[in-house]
Amino acid sequence: MGRHRGSSADDTAPDPRRRGNRRRRRGTGRAFAAFAAALAVLVGLGVTGYFVLDGRLGCGGSTPPLQVAAAPELAPVLTRLADDFNAGDTADSRCVTVEVRGADSADVAYSITGAGPTMGGTESQVWIPDSTLWVKTVQRDADDAVVSTGTSVAHSPLVLVTTQAAGADASETPLSWDNLVPTEALPDPGSSPYQVHVIDPVNSSSGLATLALVSNSVSGEEGPQTRFIAALQNLQKSVVADEEAALAVISEAPADAEQAPLLVLSEQAAWRLSTQTDSAVHVIYPERGTYTLDYPYVLRSKDPEVQLAAEAFRAFLTGREAQQAIRAEGFRSADEAIDPETLTEEHGFRADHPGELPAPGEQAAKSLIQAWNQLKLGTRLLTVVDISGSMAEIVPGTGLTRMQVTSAAAIQGLTLFPSEAEMGLWEFSVGLDGDRDYRETVPIRPLEEQVDGVTQHEVLNAALARLAPEPDGDTGLYDTILAAYQELTESYAPNRVNTLLVLTDGNNDDDDSISLDDLVQHLEEAYQPDRPVTIIAISFGPDVDPEPLQRIAEATRGAAYTTEDPTEIGEIFLSAFALRISGETEEEE
Repeated sequence: MGRHRGSSADDTAPDPRRRGNRRRRRGTGRAFAAFAAALAVLVGLGVTGYFVLDGRLGCGGSTPPLQVAAAPELAPVLTRLADDFNAGDTADSRCVTVEVRGADSADVAYSITGAGPTMGGTESQVWIPDSTLWVKTVQRDADDAVVSTGTSVAHSPLVLVTTQAAGADASETPLSWDNLVPTEALPDPGSSPYQVHVIDPVNSSSGLATLALVSNSVSGEEGPQTRFIAALQNLQKSVVADEEAALAVISEAPADAEQAPLLVLSEQAAWRLSTQTDSAVHVIYPERGTYTLDYPYVLRSKDPEVQLAAEAFRAFLTGREAQQAIRAEGFRSADEAIDPETLTEEHGFRADHPGELPAPGEQAAKSLIQAWNQLKLGTRLLTVVDISGSMAEIVPGTGLTRMQVTSAAAIQGLTLFPSEAEMGLWEFSVGLDGDRDYRETVPIRPLEEQVDGVTQHEVLNAALARLAPEPDGDTGLYDTILAAYQELTESYAPNRVNTLLVLTDGNNDDDDSISLDDLVQHLEEAYQPDRPVTIIAISFGPDVDPEPLQRIAEATRGAAYTTEDPTEIGEIFLSAFALRISGETEEEE
């Protein structure tokens, strides 16, 4: 699971952690029994004709090695088992030999479907990914490329891994997929003792399954799409690239950190982590069940000779000795049995399975990856804020002006975005800069960029705090939107979500401005589906007419929102992101 360094066609070396005396030489009787069992199965499938006609049933000839691509964490033990399998003879000469190499499950899936980048070395006749999720993905886009056998070589449920010190307090806060990841746009930092980390779902079954489990957990709540997008944003703040990075998260965790790291990993990965780090780790099993990686045995060839060889190795791997060797490497066998000397209670492992939760279907898995990738796209956002005279009015129940509440909400909203997001700020009223109704306050730059010794994020915070209403100022809404949209269109940034955010408490009241109909026409003509710039408009106050902003936003496939409470800006903006992601996912399907 996840991308593992060094995964290539050369990954056939024995595992350096291999215990002594593990390898056993098989006698010819057991080898012939496995081969005979395979033959009996395939006779019923009608795939033995080639052997019979070729005269090889007695293994008078040899066949090319059976190429097996296995999930990297499973490949070392399968390599040893293949050695044992190859050491046995069928009849009077060696007939079937097996070569195993580690291949990242996502790499193989993407190489078959062409849906993503790969690292090469993915060709094989048998594929054993870490999860049926990848098989479903392949079957959806290339149905005849793989054939399922219905066999799982190993199992490993998803668990939560933290430091030993934090694990000692785990019983005080039972964890489940319902409460694991904050589903608020701006969660209280002190609401959880843990910072959750997942491996990038694009390349990891544990990460992808986590998205599915969190999505299911919010499905029955109010505003599930918005809550799920908030969860994705919170996860993306602490995503790790691979298991090596996950190891660093645990081993480098400060003892006095306010939030302890909490990794979502397979049980077997947690065991490997416990053997590779000097920092003690503790395993927590989620309440009310989890998803299990099932390591399916999948055929990629329809050649009868290859299928016969593949069936012989499949029968061998499901045998008692092979399953015992697999359990000794931190996996469960298909019946969920463990090796208690490997998965010890000392680190929190337990023999009983935590309970199985359903895996997402192939369409759900694809939609989850699309949502993750869409949200992961870098943001390029220009915010234009109304500073007309009406922004000086008091918001009931707060003692603060509309301007103060809006500024505070915008400052807080900045925390929704990662440091590489690009953001800028304009303010507008009427005639702010000569004949122009708007004024650039902060140019668009990455939040992490240094500007006169401080970051762009700090520059924006200061500029938002300084915003002040123009006494008796009117609202030059339409001209400002047109100019800001033209600016974003001309400076469009590929591979980013280019968005114009409009915050206003009033209607356009500039008699000399462009008309609403002309503005909408300009926007419709300027909008390019292959270079989309979207308008999100948020208006607040009792006197706003929502229809003009709705027409303006719809012209750019955006959205307009109206609220009486400007403190809701953060949640509303998140809802707009949820709508955008949902809409783009539907368009691609």
